[in-house]
Amino acid sequence: MVDREASFGGSRGAADLGPALRALRDHLTELQLPQIAHGRRAIILLEGPEGSGKKFTLKQLASAFDPCHFVAHSTGYDRREASEGHWLARFWRQLPSAGHTSVFYRSWYRRVLEDRVLARTPAESVPRVFDEINEFEAQQRDYGTLLVKLFFDVSADVQELRLEQRRRSPWRGRVAQNDFIRADDPDYQRALEELRSNTDTRWSPWRTIDGDDEEQAALAALETIAEAWSRAMPSEPPRLVGASRLA
Repeated sequence: MVDREASFGGSRGAADLGPALRALRDHLTELQLPQIAHGRRAIILLEGPEGSGKKFTLKQLASAFDPCHFVAHSTGYDRREASEGHWLARFWRQLPSAGHTSVFYRSWYRRVLEDRVLARTPAESVPRVFDEINEFEAQQRDYGTLLVKLFFDVSADVQELRLEQRRRSPWRGRVAQNDFIRADDPDYQRALEELRSNTDTRWSPWRTIDGDDEEQAALAALETIAEAWSRAMPSEPPRLVGASRLA
């Protein structure tokens, strides 16, 4: 098992990160097997502002997990949402089936972060939205679903540098200016503080990842996921029907 304390403390040199990430990916590959065999469900949230390193971590997860047993969902603003019923309806449709994992690249929390800052979520509805999120996540816990929530912090200078590099590339697309929010925007920071105080629950706590260094962030994120998997997934294979009689 990779030394968790060393990864967060930054004692590893940059040259060591490649092997450490490969070892963690291999470890997660093995940890996924009991999840599949026992039919356990899991959800991973990758939250944080644009340019905070979420995509690099998602690529590492995609390299680790069996693609037949996980799906990645990218959550953006959906103008059609109002005509489809309750705002959480689209997420209910994306929940994992037995033995599978749903990875959300941003999630239902967009409603109280980006959409709130951009005035797409009415201020008077925010307390109700927090209640609905907590109830939704408690329901997943009650039905045995593992939920890992990762928030990627990033400094505004690093964020701007990464987004500028993206803008220069004709192949990577452009960040929509009406959706871009600086990590140090006061309104965003206030919304984030309120989010943490209302949704950091004992059944689905937040884990904060420093996203200024993408490889270190991926290492910390994968270690957090591996630790959660190790605690939640059975350590023994499921018993075969009739095995006790044959013994």
